[in-house]
Amino acid sequence: MLEIALYQPDIAPNVGTIARLCACFGLPLTVIEPAGFPWNDSRLRRAGMDYLDQVDLHRAASWATFQQKMPSQRVILLSSHATTPYFSFEFAANDILLMGSETAGVPENVHQTVSARITIPMRANFRSLNVAVACGIVAAEALRQTLGFPVISEV
Repeated sequence: MLEIALYQPDIAPNVGTIARLCACFGLPLTVIEPAGFPWNDSRLRRAGMDYLDQVDLHRAASWATFQQKMPSQRVILLSSHATTPYFSFEFAANDILLMGSETAGVPENVHQTVSARITIPMRANFRSLNVAVACGIVAAEALRQTLGFPVISEV
């Protein structure tokens, strides 16, 4: 199953929004610590609404801890420094989509250890999208490619 991982996120509402996305699509979410906000931040709950209790949420104390828990899965980093467009990348059903922190991205040692780096092409002179928006765009493509969207039942 596709998973989402956030590397040392800084902004509680972004984590709440991504957690809500994960709840809606049934995707596990791992937050790689330290986060730049307290876990009881009301902005996290406000952005996640009543979906937070429905998220398969994990917390990893560090990048090394995260790597030990995910040894056989590919980690795909979304990066404004990558050159492979996300829509040209072939996703696998058990990939982990890794988002860097909003202010610093990920350090070079993380760049060197991921399986692949992909980007969302955008107009010149624009640096990046909001991390939650970027996560939604790429997660949707990965779910489309791997036929991983939840089945819509007839009511």
